[in-house]
Amino acid sequence: MKYCLLGVAALALLHSTDGHVHHHRQVSKRALRQQVADHPCPKETLTNTVVVQLDQAGHTVDVQTRSARPPTTATSDHRVASTSSSTKRSTTTSQTVQSDRYIIPQPSALSHLLDPLDSNFLPDTSATFLGQRSNYGISYSPYKADSTCKNQEEVNKDIRQLRQFSFVRFYGIDCDQAETVTNAARENDMMVFAGLYDIDDIETDLQKIIDAADGNWSTFHTISIGNELVNRGSKTPAEVVGTVNSARGILRQAGYEGPVVTVDTFSQMIAHPELCEESDYCAANCHAFFDSNQTPENAGPYVLEQARHVSEATKDGKQVIITETGWPSAGEANGDAVPSRQNQMIAFKSLRRSFPDGGIVFFSAFDDKWKQDNAWTFGTEKHWGLYGLAKSAGGFPNLIGPLEDEV
Repeated sequence: MKYCLLGVAALALLHSTDGHVHHHRQVSKRALRQQVADHPCPKETLTNTVVVQLDQAGHTVDVQTRSARPPTTATSDHRVASTSSSTKRSTTTSQTVQSDRYIIPQPSALSHLLDPLDSNFLPDTSATFLGQRSNYGISYSPYKADSTCKNQEEVNKDIRQLRQFSFVRFYGIDCDQAETVTNAARENDMMVFAGLYDIDDIETDLQKIIDAADGNWSTFHTISIGNELVNRGSKTPAEVVGTVNSARGILRQAGYEGPVVTVDTFSQMIAHPELCEESDYCAANCHAFFDSNQTPENAGPYVLEQARHVSEATKDGKQVIITETGWPSAGEANGDAVPSRQNQMIAFKSLRRSFPDGGIVFFSAFDDKWKQDNAWTFGTEKHWGLYGLAKSAGGFPNLIGPLEDEV
């Protein structure tokens, strides 16, 4: 398999998570193969801080952070072992580090980095609902199988089942979800991670969120301006950054003082750290399933490692929340990443072990029957919902409760 090293300034290929067309009914199919052909591998450079390694299909196989300051001794070299195949090696000026995709990194291997999850943005969730409420978020889309919008009563029914989570993320305003989801969240003492999917009419669209708040911003965890806009090639990083700053000004005038971010894939956040720098924290989507070398047992360590790479790519080790992560319950295998209900549960537990205190948004609440697959989704688009796991466990409170081996 041919690989190329792409520096931060030269990275133009999309990470494989762009296979997800999971946020809007009118998302166009992404032409990843064409983008690979249009962006041949540049010459390797060692002058950039972050190097992302991709295969010919555009899949991320390695992310490395290279310091301009050489280590003084072998023991002071804090490079994180990469997670590429077992035949590859990562070298530094002072030592050779074996890199093995199947060696699960231990927390000590990452302890030299600032903790990207040590965030003041997560809400206090000490209150209980049918048991201890978790500090996790859950993503939700209010569409029926025929792509029509759910009404307030239907949204209320859905959100009531999700009240074990501390907040619910929605992606757009086309189904009046700024109003319906916010109303339902308030009824269940939850918060909302409100989002705008497109940013072409930012003032008009933000007004719908402002109207839904109705002067009470206590329900709002975060407001995101765009989702994977750079990854799907619809906006440049500069365009996104400019809109985030404009949106923050509009929201501050409306009385909102909480976090304003843009969301993109972890690989785009590493390649374009300005997306993090201009957000109030790094909001990155990361799905281990779209890396063909990953198994569900390693989902949590994989996502945690990428979160730390995102943090390390910023100037001061900015805080990170993984705004999407999960595992599909059905579909086609992507190499070693195999979708099944059993593997979904294994990945879910792995993610919880790696993020025991929150800092992630599970994708997603229910199977989205309205979605369509493309060449990059492996027939999984309709099968990311956690509801099936929760139903077999007797409800979300039981699913989100303590793991058997943690009791």
